[in-house]
Amino acid sequence: MSNTDGFIAEVEEELRRDRFAALLRRYGWIAALAVIALVGGTAWNEYRKAAIETAAEARGDAINAALTLPSAGARAQALADADGILAAFLAASEFQSAGDLDGAADILAALAADPDTPVLYRDLAQIKRLAIDTGTSPEERALVLSALSAPGAPYRTVAEEMAALDLIAAGETEDAIAALQSILQDAEASQVQRRRVSEVIIALGGTPELASALPGASGFVPSE
Repeated sequence: MSNTDGFIAEVEEELRRDRFAALLRRYGWIAALAVIALVGGTAWNEYRKAAIETAAEARGDAINAALTLPSAGARAQALADADGILAAFLAASEFQSAGDLDGAADILAALAADPDTPVLYRDLAQIKRLAIDTGTSPEERALVLSALSAPGAPYRTVAEEMAALDLIAAGETEDAIAALQSILQDAEASQVQRRRVSEVIIALGGTPELASALPGASGFVPSE
């Protein structure tokens, strides 16, 4: 019995090996492709990471080199020629320092219109552009500020404050005060912004009204 059992076991083992060899011949290419894909994917990820790091280093070097130039105009042009969101904002700042408000506004407008730029930075570029671009029509300013004031927009209260300042410039004092009061009672407004808005309300002859339920409201004291 023992010899018979051993013979049967050997036969079964041979059959298993034969079946495995047949399966390997039939489907081995799938396993090979899987290994190639795994190795290739890993290599591609490493290459992509290295490329991203190299590009980031190149942008950083270009920005550092630009910032060492002696004049604001030269720095602005060098930064405008560099890649990246940070370089664009720095270029706009340098153009503004050089007195070239149109150049700064153009840089910011291009950044705001770039669909590859995250919304946070596009909206910030719009805010900065409107702050320096005196050539924008009141209608366009109102339209852009309305979009920037939409619920959930990252700079909503800032845009609302700018719209209120436009109302002041247009002589619509009562509407401006009402808009500023709304900002003052907005939970998303910062303490710095509330203080600034409060001072404008006082300058316009109004009385700041801060909701007591707002965070930090108890310690808010407008400047006289």
